[in-house]
Amino acid sequence: MKILSAPQIRAADAATIEREPIASLDLMERAASACANWLMQRVEARQPGFEHPIFHIICGVGNNGGDGLVVARLLHAKGYPVAVYVCVFSEKFSPDFKANAKRLKAAGIPTHEIRHSKDLPELPSEGILVDALFGSGLSRSVTGIAATTIQAINRAALTKVAIDLPSGLHAEDNREFDPKNTVRANFTLCFELPKLAFLFPDNADFVGNWQVLPIGLDPKFIAEASTSNHYLVAPLLQQLLRSRARFSHKGSFGHVALLAGSKGKIGAAILAARAAMRSGAGLVTVHVPDIGNNILQTAVPEAMVVCNEAPHYLENYPADLGGKHLAIGPGIGTETQTAGVLKRLIQSAEGPVVFDADALNLLAQQPTWLSFLPPHSILTPHPGEFKRLVGRTDGEYGRHQALIQLARKHRVFVVLKGAHTAIADPDGTVYFNSTGNPGMATGGMGDALTGILIGLLAQGYPPKAACLLGVFLHGLAGDLAAQEKGMEALLASDVIDHLGAAFQHLRNT
Repeated sequence: MKILSAPQIRAADAATIEREPIASLDLMERAASACANWLMQRVEARQPGFEHPIFHIICGVGNNGGDGLVVARLLHAKGYPVAVYVCVFSEKFSPDFKANAKRLKAAGIPTHEIRHSKDLPELPSEGILVDALFGSGLSRSVTGIAATTIQAINRAALTKVAIDLPSGLHAEDNREFDPKNTVRANFTLCFELPKLAFLFPDNADFVGNWQVLPIGLDPKFIAEASTSNHYLVAPLLQQLLRSRARFSHKGSFGHVALLAGSKGKIGAAILAARAAMRSGAGLVTVHVPDIGNNILQTAVPEAMVVCNEAPHYLENYPADLGGKHLAIGPGIGTETQTAGVLKRLIQSAEGPVVFDADALNLLAQQPTWLSFLPPHSILTPHPGEFKRLVGRTDGEYGRHQALIQLARKHRVFVVLKGAHTAIADPDGTVYFNSTGNPGMATGGMGDALTGILIGLLAQGYPPKAACLLGVFLHGLAGDLAAQEKGMEALLASDVIDHLGAAFQHLRNT
């Protein structure tokens, strides 16, 4: 699913109006109807936050405000109590706003203007507030009576639902926005496609839970629109899944070589090895310090083990490791000798390598090595490791730009882990993941992801497909495990155990 910029979405509206054809007023009616239906469905189901179906709709004077007026009229027509407020922050009323204001008046629904702070309503503690002040049309900082209104909205205890975007938030770059003048929504309803801003952690307290509502924007325009940002959904991933030939054997699905573990962190090697096996690799060989031999042979009997002579950490890169699909990092530590192992691996690797955890920390200590990574290798940093690799960035949007730059400069795939894990392609394209849950915020999850990625690479999936599939399946397995275990009790081993179900779920969706 594409993520388009605010100007592109406006162009999509225009293309829909021209090609369908449909009047802009009717397209507004369609979008607002989707919002009203969403609201009524939750009220009828008595979902948390929607138990008191009294609506307070605060509108601006542009098209987002027009959406709010239509929502008010549609809710009123269904018998719901509605109070409508118009924040007059400008005397430039959009034509569609004016038209819907007349329709609202004809339906007998009064509006209350907010021009000064004394006009602000006394909002109750129960009910539903609909934010229709600005949407994605905002191109500047919020000031004046609009800022005062937003602050009043945020003080209110009602359930807050934003249309298109929480007012005050920009669709992409929010490095200069003012948090105190931005609506803190519980829910955000957007049209047709998600906004880039929804996928950054800094904006979570403003966006809340977001929902994409289809409104029939021109599919040809969307298909032809150019963007570097995408949101991963099942149909794309289904196209990447391969089938297994009847006469396949273990050699058909590759041989993984995993360099992992150190004293006290052999568990990381176990998790990565198990995940590689569960993701379909034919053979897995794990290179660990001698202390891990008996542990690995017992915990992962399906894997082979090559032991390092040093008992506690990796200090040599064996020539007889076996597998040609390499991953390094889980639990290896940052000893000087281990850094030498990493250097020799980079120098001798014949194909893409998965670099995780302490391998990334060692690369951060030796940044010149980044230039010698095998092309299309995969780096899997969490935010802290990413910061060590690239330095401080200017907010989430700045980090997004740094992610793209890192992937392009070194011709690698970068998997920046988080709630919406971002996968940067060397060509500058970024894919945000749609699966996973907060229960996965626990130790070992990254080790499991490393195993999945190298397991897919070993089977012949190209690095890009391995990244997209691996991240999606990792999150999906976490979702399936959470349904059974609950989020609080979720472990990385639970995710690995649910990988089979994740593969089946994706194939059958």
